[in-house]
Amino acid sequence: MDRTTFRRLGLGLALVWLVFCLFPLWWVLVTAFKPPAAVSGGATYIPFVDFQPTLQAFLDAFAGVRGDFAGPIFSSIFVSLVSTALSVFLGAMAAYALVRFEFRIRLLAGLAFALLSIGGFAVLNQLAGFGVPQALGLVLVTALPVSVWLNGRNLPGPILGNNDVTFWFVSQRMFPPIVSAFALFLLYAEMNKVGVRLLDSFPGLVAAYTAFGLPFAVWLMRDFFSNVPVEVEEAAMVDNIGRMRIFFQIVLPMSKPGLVATSMIVLAFIWNEFLFALLLTSSKWQTLPILMAGQNSSRGDEWWAISVAALISIIPMIAVAIFLGRMMRSGFLAGSIK
Repeated sequence: MDRTTFRRLGLGLALVWLVFCLFPLWWVLVTAFKPPAAVSGGATYIPFVDFQPTLQAFLDAFAGVRGDFAGPIFSSIFVSLVSTALSVFLGAMAAYALVRFEFRIRLLAGLAFALLSIGGFAVLNQLAGFGVPQALGLVLVTALPVSVWLNGRNLPGPILGNNDVTFWFVSQRMFPPIVSAFALFLLYAEMNKVGVRLLDSFPGLVAAYTAFGLPFAVWLMRDFFSNVPVEVEEAAMVDNIGRMRIFFQIVLPMSKPGLVATSMIVLAFIWNEFLFALLLTSSKWQTLPILMAGQNSSRGDEWWAISVAALISIIPMIAVAIFLGRMMRSGFLAGSIK
C-alpha cells in the first residue's frame, strides 16, 4: 500500500471521526428548533425538509414557561467571569513567586500546622463549645504564625521546595470533588447560622469557584513565567524598581498571551462545573449546568426545551475554543502552553 493510499485512508477515518463528534452538536441544534410534534414523531434531521423549524422553544424558555432561564444565564456569566479573574490574578502571583523565589518548607512545620488546626478545632468546637466559624478562625490565627515560626527553626526532617509546592497546588484537583464540596457546604451552612450568608450567594459561589480554578492557573502560569527572561527584571532592579512594579508593569504585560490562554481554560472549567453549584445553591444563584439538569416535567422529558438549554450553555465554550484556536494558529500563544 503506497503513501497516497495511506493518506486517503487516514483522511477518510478523520472525516468519519469528525462526523461522529459533530453529530451530537447537530442533533442538539436541530432539536432546539423543532416543534414538539416533530420531536415525538420520530427522528428528523434536516430543517425545511424533515420538519418546519420554529423559535417557539426559545420564546417559551425566555418567557419563563419552564422556569427562570435568564437568572441562571446571568449567574453563570457573572460568577464565571469574576471567579476566573480572581483565579488567574491570584494564580499568576503564586506562579511568579514559585518561579522567581526559592521556598524551603520544613515538613515538620507543615505537620505542626495540620495538627494545631485539626486538633485545636476539635478542642474548641467539641470541648469548649465554640461555634464552627469562631473555632475555625481562632485555630487559623494561632496555627499559621506558629507554623511560620517553626519553619524558621532548624528542625530535622525533609525540606520541601518549589516543585513540591507546585505539586501540592495541582494535587488539589486529584481529590474527589465531593470531598471539598461537601465540606464547603457544611462550612457555609454554619456561616449562615451566624448571619454570614454564603449558601446560595454570589460571594460563596465565587469563593468556591476561585479555589476550584486556582490550581489550573498556578500550573499554567508557572510554565509560562519560567520562559520570561529574567534579565529584563534584573535590568529593572538595577534602576531601583520594586518587585511589585516589576510584576505589574513588566512581567504581566509581557505575559499577556499566557494570561489570555489561562483565562480561557480556567473559564471553561468553571463554566461547566456542576457539583459545587448543585450543593451550594438552591434558587437565586443557580447556574446553567443546574438549569440543564432540572429540565424535566411531569409530562416527561421535553427534549426541545432541554436542547435550548444545552445550546445556550455550549455556545460560549465553542466561542472560546474558536478564539483559542485562532490565537494558536496566528502564533499569539507561542511559548505560552506546552
